[in-house]
Amino acid sequence: MTFLITGGCGFVGSNMAQRLLTSAHDVVVFDNLSRHGSEQNLNWLRDLGLKHFIKGDIRDKELVDRVIRDAKPVAIFHLAGQVAMTTSMQNPRLDFETNVVGSINILEAVRQNALSSAIIYASSNKVYGDLSGVRLQEQDKRYAVPDFPQGIDESAALDFRTPYGCSKGSADQYMLDYARNYGLNTVVFRHSTIYGGRQFATIDQGWVGWFCEQAIRQQKNPAREPFTISGNGKQVRDLLFIDDAIDAYLAAVKHVDHARGQAFNIGGGIGNSSSLLELFDDFERILSVNLRYTPTDWRKGDQKFFVANLAKATKIMAWRPKVDKDKGIEMICQWVQTIV
Repeated sequence: MTFLITGGCGFVGSNMAQRLLTSAHDVVVFDNLSRHGSEQNLNWLRDLGLKHFIKGDIRDKELVDRVIRDAKPVAIFHLAGQVAMTTSMQNPRLDFETNVVGSINILEAVRQNALSSAIIYASSNKVYGDLSGVRLQEQDKRYAVPDFPQGIDESAALDFRTPYGCSKGSADQYMLDYARNYGLNTVVFRHSTIYGGRQFATIDQGWVGWFCEQAIRQQKNPAREPFTISGNGKQVRDLLFIDDAIDAYLAAVKHVDHARGQAFNIGGGIGNSSSLLELFDDFERILSVNLRYTPTDWRKGDQKFFVANLAKATKIMAWRPKVDKDKGIEMICQWVQTIV
């Protein structure tokens, strides 16, 4: 079978390509190589046997149409996009054109060519805004939400904030609408935090890897300047290891007849949730380092708590994460040590 991965040289995309290549599938990787680390990931994939790489931008309607028409993929994993909230604030037009227009290019190519391809779209928990209506309970090292003991489910109200939230949310809704109105096999994943190997993190994206890198740099140089964090460090996310994220995407394709036209909150679940302060405790234990950091203002639209309730994904796609966060954090520390 042939699979198309947009953003296939990014963190999730390269891991997805690796999984499919080792399963002897044909893989078409589409990427503009703009992301930090993408060229390294491309070289890695070529060493694994990748034959079909197309350098291009999803804003290029004609190119997207030609690639999809020629490949006729059984599934498209649409992972390409502008992923940094800070960049969206600085350049909202680029953010819109990449995330919204680029996504419509994918949808229209499938519709116009009358293909039955599954389209699995990487949306974001940011479509729920800052969740300011959720009652928080401040604890010693984290925020808790007593009214949602298993996390936030898909019934939470959409509330697009920041240009990034608006663009991801718009594409999210177009994906669902193309299933309703045109019968396309679209599935939306509203992601929490994904982490793991091949993630060349930056200060704007990939926060687990980014803070792991800061911890390792402080371990190597105890006199290094403290790094900064936004807020008080008690904000909570659920951590999903990359292998489990790939399993979720493949489960969506397998169960697309039942999953099509639906959105799923996808993350590590309440058992794999962590605040920044708790993550720092893990880094200190694993790396034998005393972390030094300086709090700064909260970021615009930041959620103090988001943990995905996985009940819907489990029921419809028979998927749950397998890698617990303790093991996953140890593995990302091992990976980051190879690149720092």
